[in-house]
Amino acid sequence: MITETQPLLGGNERTKKLDFWTSLKVTTLSSKFNILLVFVPIALFVSFMGSSAPVVFSLNFMAIIPLAKLLGFATEEIALRCGSTVGSLLNATFGNAVELILGVVALDKGLIRVVQASVLGSILSNILLVLGFCFLLGGAGRSEQSFNITAAQTSSSLLALTTLSLLVPAAFSATAETEEDAEVGVLNLSHGTALILLVVYVLFLIFQLKTHSHLYEDEEDEEEQPTTSLSFSVFALIVIAAVVSIHAEFLVGAIEGVVSSWGIDETFVGIILLPIVGNAAEHVSSVTFAMKNKMNLSVGIAVSSSLQIGLLVTPVLVIAGWAIGQPMTLFFDDFETVILFSSVLIVNYLIQDGRSNWLEGVLLLSSYAIVALAFYCHPTSRGSD
Repeated sequence: MITETQPLLGGNERTKKLDFWTSLKVTTLSSKFNILLVFVPIALFVSFMGSSAPVVFSLNFMAIIPLAKLLGFATEEIALRCGSTVGSLLNATFGNAVELILGVVALDKGLIRVVQASVLGSILSNILLVLGFCFLLGGAGRSEQSFNITAAQTSSSLLALTTLSLLVPAAFSATAETEEDAEVGVLNLSHGTALILLVVYVLFLIFQLKTHSHLYEDEEDEEEQPTTSLSFSVFALIVIAAVVSIHAEFLVGAIEGVVSSWGIDETFVGIILLPIVGNAAEHVSSVTFAMKNKMNLSVGIAVSSSLQIGLLVTPVLVIAGWAIGQPMTLFFDDFETVILFSSVLIVNYLIQDGRSNWLEGVLLLSSYAIVALAFYCHPTSRGSD
């Protein structure tokens, strides 16, 4: 069994073995939310037994909450050893891996609108809801919080590029002479744009992890030491992300039943409700780090997750659709595209100065509430699926 030696603070320097069982015990007792883990086997049982859609949806929703908290804990443990840049990247990656898997599954079934709604909802929930709670709860009791301004401006530029990749196909479709020309042109444009975005994402990783990694690191807190082994933390991330993906798949499967039972629109579920659950890991982690005044890590998780959706997940889904014969494109509904553009605009205004306070959090949360209300009231169901 692999063990690690960890110095403890105190009058005399002692050592503590961080083996598998010690790490497991620490992780299990890391949060009061872990009591909700009882919903994990219950949710799996009712899901496999074929219970009603509202029951399956609600229980899997409850099961994901403690799992998201555990993902955040494992991420923080890794960040203490590898730095906040790697920690935030791992958190966003594992959180979005679930979205990517579900997207490919839904795409294979021809649910293109559901996939597009999920992608858009993920971006909106991260830059408005998650970042809003980070600014609000992190700024409570503090005059203001700060994070690296160069990193924030870079993220703003990449968010703008993500928005551009959706605006151009919409403009292309609106100005095409015939509907057939629009469909063919938008599909080819989406394929080419997806490849360009993937190249940009790879270059962004080099910028973030190598050439400018210092911009994304929080100041080290010497009093805060890892409480689990690195190997256990990585193992926990993989296992928990896999379990979350199972619960998330049951959630997606229950959408149609929930829509008919609760009388709400399917697009509203895909854009507003599902991303809250699917991005639960980023939600919990980002807010936790913001309350600890680790704003580079907090903003890094929230914004990096949106960038991963826009620069990695969406292009991969477009290319996957290309490979399996599904016409997945970057052409979104005009209403959705305008909302994304407006949301990115207000986020860019708020993060470019590298400072935040609780009122800015209120502004972002208010924006998300307006967006949610708009999607709830808008007749977006088109029955095209």
